[in-house]
Amino acid sequence: MSEEFEPNIVAFLCNWCSYAGADLAGTSRTHYLPNVKIIRVMCSGRVNPLFLVNALQQGADGVLISGCHPGDCHYLEGNFFARRRFMLMRKLLEHVGVDPARVNMSWVSASEGAKFKDVVDEVVTKVKEVGPMDQFRRRQINW
Repeated sequence: MSEEFEPNIVAFLCNWCSYAGADLAGTSRTHYLPNVKIIRVMCSGRVNPLFLVNALQQGADGVLISGCHPGDCHYLEGNFFARRRFMLMRKLLEHVGVDPARVNMSWVSASEGAKFKDVVDEVVTKVKEVGPMDQFRRRQINW
């Protein structure tokens, strides 16, 4: 089944570093797996934990949050806030039965297009091993 399964990954990328790194990967014609749907946010610290849950509810099999390297945030401390929220959210999701391999975080700068490709490939591989996400999908209630 895992060979047929192609996961959907939602990636929340920081505008200043990670999104620029993804753009560099694209302009460099670096081929990476097409399973990632990118959502551009101004800062990784802006990613609300509910964004992760909503992405999983809407059909994503995994989530990636990526921002500036620690100490290089354009908003000074945004990536530290993101890292703290990420760790708490990952533990909470694990507590309710979601495999922690579905939720990933990385630091990619604007000059690291090759690293962005490696991160995407790693996340897709992890989520493929875990399989499809069924726990949080919204189900229609028939009253």
